[in-house]
Amino acid sequence: MLDLLVRNATLPDGRTRMSIAVQDGRITEVTEGLAAPAHETLDAQGLLLSPPFVDAHFHLDSALTYGQPRVNESGTLLEGIALWGELKPQLTHDAIVERALRYCDGAVARGLLAIRSHVDTSHLSLLTVQALLEVRQRVAPYLDLQLVAFPQDGLLRAPDGLRNLQRALDLGVDVVGGIPHFERTQAMGAESIRILCELAAAQGKRVDMHCDESDDPLSRHVETLAYETQRVGLQGRVTGSHLTSMHSMDNYYVSKLIPLMAEAQLDVVANPLINITLQGRHDSYPRRRGMTRVPELLAAGLTVAFGQDCVMDPWYGLGSADMLEVAHMGLHVGQMTSQAAMRQCFEAVTTHPAQLLGLEGYGLAAGCHADFVLLHARDAVEAIRLRAARLAVFRRGRRVASSPAPVAQLHLPERPENLIFI
Repeated sequence: MLDLLVRNATLPDGRTRMSIAVQDGRITEVTEGLAAPAHETLDAQGLLLSPPFVDAHFHLDSALTYGQPRVNESGTLLEGIALWGELKPQLTHDAIVERALRYCDGAVARGLLAIRSHVDTSHLSLLTVQALLEVRQRVAPYLDLQLVAFPQDGLLRAPDGLRNLQRALDLGVDVVGGIPHFERTQAMGAESIRILCELAAAQGKRVDMHCDESDDPLSRHVETLAYETQRVGLQGRVTGSHLTSMHSMDNYYVSKLIPLMAEAQLDVVANPLINITLQGRHDSYPRRRGMTRVPELLAAGLTVAFGQDCVMDPWYGLGSADMLEVAHMGLHVGQMTSQAAMRQCFEAVTTHPAQLLGLEGYGLAAGCHADFVLLHARDAVEAIRLRAARLAVFRRGRRVASSPAPVAQLHLPERPENLIFI
């Protein structure tokens, strides 16, 4: 007898009336019209069954701190960094853990079961690192949390920047991070990339750098990142996050840059909500919106994912762990309105970030982990359009969250009493 059988599901690739059989936390069969005894049977009623959402770029250590010690009045990246510096002396281990766990609860409820979070390694105490390592262990049964050692104050700019980052890796942080555009000079930024890529190659780790998060078209550290990736043999294991300066670069330079990135098999994360909020702050009109060149990067064969980046922190006062909201914004900013492009936006919060994180057993195929989300939509495009309700969320074949379908009670003459948003 199966542990779980999901019947009559529509899959993101368009297949309908599909059945998914689950045993011992793994998918054992995906086929049309399967009938078999099971301890639990779920009739999907033709709705969309998706692999779980994945957030490729987040800052869990600062999440839910909005207004502490004050609000970012300018809305700029640099004031946010300064604000975080003011807040760090007030942080406590227990408060970081409590906020992070609260955020992870909301993530699971929204079908978000894997997060790559950058964690600030700049402070000698590594308080945030210790706290998120505890959180990673506590949420492991229901959420994959991958941590990036992030030298927020600069690897070479801050005292002990490199030593603190190495200590974080020694404690068990998963990925090597960096922020080359925040170093004092272009040369120091390039040097930080060289050091970090060599460190990652020596330790067998992935790399994910905040890179060129700027409106300056001459911020071109991604070029160095692509070069160093190939030099030390890290192809397919390095991510450039943000890359907002590409929005302002001239097309001739980009025609050279994107092929170089493709040769390095560089992965890319855009953060639509945050990129369009923080960038362009020095413009009057026309005002640049800052998100990197997602359609062009996809066309070149790069893996591009969308990230939430921030939720109620010194940089952003909104956010909800809803990756469909992120995909919805990315679709609009990137003008990705063809049917194929809208489906790519859905992939940018599911399969693409799963590939970028190197998640084992992700997907809807026999042998994969039985992790999936039943959405109140009939296909991926409709899921984005409606920011569809998560009717049921499963982790290893066990239901970990559920929500009723959204139904409005109407009081209109000669119209139905109930309105279901689908």
